[in-house]
Amino acid sequence: MGTQLTGRTVRVLIGPEPKNLVTRDMPEVKVSFEGFVGDRHAGLVRPASVHTPWFPRGALVRNTRQVSIVSTEELELVAEALGVPQVLAAWLGANLELAGVPHLTRLPSGTRLFFPEDATLVVDAENEPCRKAGRALEAHYTGREGLASRFVKAAHQRRGLVGWVERPGIIRPGDKVKVTLPPTVTYSVPPEPGASGSASRE
Repeated sequence: MGTQLTGRTVRVLIGPEPKNLVTRDMPEVKVSFEGFVGDRHAGLVRPASVHTPWFPRGALVRNTRQVSIVSTEELELVAEALGVPQVLAAWLGANLELAGVPHLTRLPSGTRLFFPEDATLVVDAENEPCRKAGRALEAHYTGREGLASRFVKAAHQRRGLVGWVERPGIIRPGDKVKVTLPPTVTYSVPPEPGASGSASRE
């Protein structure tokens, strides 16, 4: 096991409407191997998209983006950078808001989140900020011209993470969460046979 941290679950949310980014708070969420039950991103597979450019668009791939996770502290920093009173997790389509985990968005791939009632999530990658989320935010602050595009910069490395379910269970607001980072690995590509440190001349 790698380095361990402890945080707290502030909100659990689902988005039941297929074409609506905004999620809604729940008193608890049942977590299955497919994701948060009732959420539009749940599923064992998903169509390949901009997030998987190495596959043809629309090809079915393993769904490693079942859950969107954000940080209370980072949402406050985004709001401050944009000059707005608040940025809510629901407006960004998040499924889970955590507090007390420093620099949540920078947690590495392979980080595990353990919840009291068995649910375990694995971090896949950073959730890159986009204008779609910015437009959803802008809808709550009429008259703030350019807020959607400014959101992309303000939310850089603060937008949160996406991940997938390793073990089903239940997650509730107020739950403690144990965050376990993967061991640090340094990998160097070995030189090809016959290669030298200096350029050759023909």
